[in-house]
Amino acid sequence: MSPDVAAVDLFCGVGGLTHGLERAGIPVAAGIEINLDCEYAYEENNDAEFVDEDVSELEASDLSELYPDGATKVLAGCAPCQPFSNLNNGTDTSVRDDYGLLESFGALVEDVQPEVVTMENVAEVRNESVYSDFVNTLFREGYQIWFDKVSCPDYGIPQRRHRVVLLASKLGDISLIDPTHDPSDYPTVREVIGDLPPLEAGEEHAEDHLHKSRTLVERNLKRIRQSLPGGTWRDWDQELLLDCHRKESGRSFDSVYGRMEWDAPAPTMTTQFYNYGSGRFGHPEEDRAISLREGAMLQTFPEDYAFVEEGEEVEFKKVGRMVGNAVPVRLGEAIGRSIADHLEVHDVAA
Repeated sequence: MSPDVAAVDLFCGVGGLTHGLERAGIPVAAGIEINLDCEYAYEENNDAEFVDEDVSELEASDLSELYPDGATKVLAGCAPCQPFSNLNNGTDTSVRDDYGLLESFGALVEDVQPEVVTMENVAEVRNESVYSDFVNTLFREGYQIWFDKVSCPDYGIPQRRHRVVLLASKLGDISLIDPTHDPSDYPTVREVIGDLPPLEAGEEHAEDHLHKSRTLVERNLKRIRQSLPGGTWRDWDQELLLDCHRKESGRSFDSVYGRMEWDAPAPTMTTQFYNYGSGRFGHPEEDRAISLREGAMLQTFPEDYAFVEEGEEVEFKKVGRMVGNAVPVRLGEAIGRSIADHLEVHDVAA
């Protein structure tokens, strides 16, 4: 590791942000995560140490010790976004403890004083006071700040997804690099997963145990056989409709039980992307939901990214959470390139 620059990734999960930073040339000393299910994937695929620690209980002195002596410190993280997401479908999240994790992030910035800070989260976080408090902490501590709502396809991520990205530096002005793509060359579902071997619903590929799709009951098999790419439940026969679709209040629920389109970006990958009924997660032409591997690749993880140890059972819920909660790798890489360019301007080598 270069002694000049080192990053620590708070709430690192399986390493989407870490992997992107490393691909951009930013060395990562450690990732901090309370979910031990993520340890194998994080350390197997990255050159960083996994630290099993609750960020809300992390001491500033312990965080400081993770950085090499004399290093320019980068502190990165994506606090759990569930309390802020519009995917809560009206659930009251006002008492969720997760709100406090962004406060803990801010407190660590105050105490450790890293030269560069980056934070990524769902777009809705900007509406919350805890986000304003975080930004105000950075201003008060003397950081130059850039933040904006980012469209993921603009950075080569094949999802119709928006995220807030924040960059802050004590060295001077900092900003995210310009988009790498425009609508004429947005990556598509076909480009990312079109070459993977075909599967039946409930089948697992013999050579890649993550290329595994969930079983569908007969009624859902009938539904997906009548589903058109980019279509809705309105394509089905009447006897296949759900009760909610027959009510006026449910007639706008177009995004569930749908197929993806080959030649367009995918919808946002959630922790339930392997469930046909949880969104537009039907394969564009095969009669099944997308596999765990396909979801990971749409999150821009490399095709060989290892999520479970050899011989370990691949559990849909566990791996779905790992993949759906991750920062898309290419977004992490764009953030890393932005930091690397910024450090180069200020004569700090990454």
